[in-house]
Amino acid sequence: MERIWLSHYPPGIPAEVNVHEFASLKDVLLRSCQRFGALPAYSNMGASMTYAELNRSSRNFAAYLQKSLGLHKGDRVAIMMPNLLQYPVALFGVLRAGLVVVNVNPQYTAAELEYQLKDSGAVAIVVLENFAHTVQEVLDKNPTLNLAVITTEVGDMFPAVKKLLTNVVVKYAKHMVPAWKISRTTEFNVALRAGRGQDVEDVPLSHDDTAFLQYTGGTTGVVKSAVLTHGNLVANVQQMGAWMARDLVDGKEVFVCPLPLYHVYALTSSLVFMRIGAHTVLVTNPRDMHAFIHDLKKYAFTIIIAVNTLYRALLDAPEFADVDTHALKLTSAGGMAVQRVVAERWKQRTGVTIIEGYGLTEASPVVICSPLDIEEWTGTIGMPIPSTQATILDESDNELAVGEVGEISVRGPQVMREYWNRPDETEKVFTRDGWLRTGDMGFMDERGYFRITDRKKDIIVVSGFKVFPNQVEDVVALHPGVAEVGAIGTLDDKSGEVVKIVVVKSDPALTEQALLEHCRQHLTGYKVPKIVEFRSEPLPKSNVGKILRRRLRDAPAPAGPVADEAIHRPHTVDPE
Repeated sequence: MERIWLSHYPPGIPAEVNVHEFASLKDVLLRSCQRFGALPAYSNMGASMTYAELNRSSRNFAAYLQKSLGLHKGDRVAIMMPNLLQYPVALFGVLRAGLVVVNVNPQYTAAELEYQLKDSGAVAIVVLENFAHTVQEVLDKNPTLNLAVITTEVGDMFPAVKKLLTNVVVKYAKHMVPAWKISRTTEFNVALRAGRGQDVEDVPLSHDDTAFLQYTGGTTGVVKSAVLTHGNLVANVQQMGAWMARDLVDGKEVFVCPLPLYHVYALTSSLVFMRIGAHTVLVTNPRDMHAFIHDLKKYAFTIIIAVNTLYRALLDAPEFADVDTHALKLTSAGGMAVQRVVAERWKQRTGVTIIEGYGLTEASPVVICSPLDIEEWTGTIGMPIPSTQATILDESDNELAVGEVGEISVRGPQVMREYWNRPDETEKVFTRDGWLRTGDMGFMDERGYFRITDRKKDIIVVSGFKVFPNQVEDVVALHPGVAEVGAIGTLDDKSGEVVKIVVVKSDPALTEQALLEHCRQHLTGYKVPKIVEFRSEPLPKSNVGKILRRRLRDAPAPAGPVADEAIHRPHTVDPE
């Protein structure tokens, strides 16, 4: 397809970017630390860390991993924590040591964590103590699992007095640390001290080396890991840097990051803004709206990212009316579609238009984005960013004409190499011409703007986080009172979609409450169904016995007292 969008690029946006400016993410970090050493790199809960301090601490952690743990290039290290100052230290320490980051949602159940650790072959994990009990459960179940465990507490990188007070309050006043016991653990600060006196091996890294195993359901809904290389991430950093260069000033921006860094959207955003020396304000728990807005009042922030759900929550919070947004330059949204009403309210309140981006984990993640000079919400996802191709394919991999609906497919240096140890899934998602099929249906207009019309697959998106129906169904089906189950997404004003399950009982005494409690034991909060519908008739199936989720979505429930037993639960989100 002809790149007709290039003629509609804003002035100054190049068609191609120099992806070879940096050989690796390590080089991006070291350049920023050298240029912006005295400037604040990250802040969290009132404590800050300069780029020079980030350089020293990540270097010490890299030395610990290499020398004390004896890890070698390519070994996988899991990071299981929310947004804290320890996160970038651990992240860049792992990368500087030539190792591979495995991002883990700290809210994962033991079963979810066990799968990810085993599938990735992680040899070490850095975990916030609040979630160490989950790691313990996995290790107790798998005594032969060889896993080095580094634990940290919330306040570990705060100044001494603040550190002590924070850790005492979290553990003993708020009781936020469930009891745990794991033999042979190392405290994070002990690891940093151990690395301080040891040399770091300068591991050569290139674009071909793996940087992240980033877990996703992809376009097929099967949980697997996208292999993201240093080249993939460097490319997306360069691409998005070029897209925003006109509006941002090196060393002057303040970036508020309320989305978890273990999610690829926040991860890459943080790398983009680190490259230009931005001061990143890490929000640990954006659901604590009072504390979140306190941060917004404290800093003259120029950049903020969020999903539609979070922007709406901010706008609905009375305290947000007192937040000064005069310095705000860039408001970015991803993960889920922005609702028109939210976009219009945000523009009215702040004077800044929400810029929507589109991407997927397999593409590091951004491939399409709205220009920064748009004046209002457009309903499109924008146009392909520099060094990126996008097209619309039919079922036979033929390119379709402007205006025709098909599957959005992309190519570019940010697109993953493969799925980790899943050649079958890799083959499914790439065409013979190298197009990555996104699983989203849409069309391109005559200006090169893309619009999503529907999802080809059954993936449910809750506040920007993917939920895979087969995983929910597997968990529900484990309950002895369930004969059949189908999981689908249903529209929700706050989160876009919520999970609904349609269940046929094998035990007439099974209740909705018992089923949800069962789900909570095995699924992260946002994956737990919010709507439960019991039916007395068998669920619709294909001729090979596969439950037809489309029929569950499209057809009303059969009439009757059992079929009408549907309960819509209040929605809360635990981000992935």
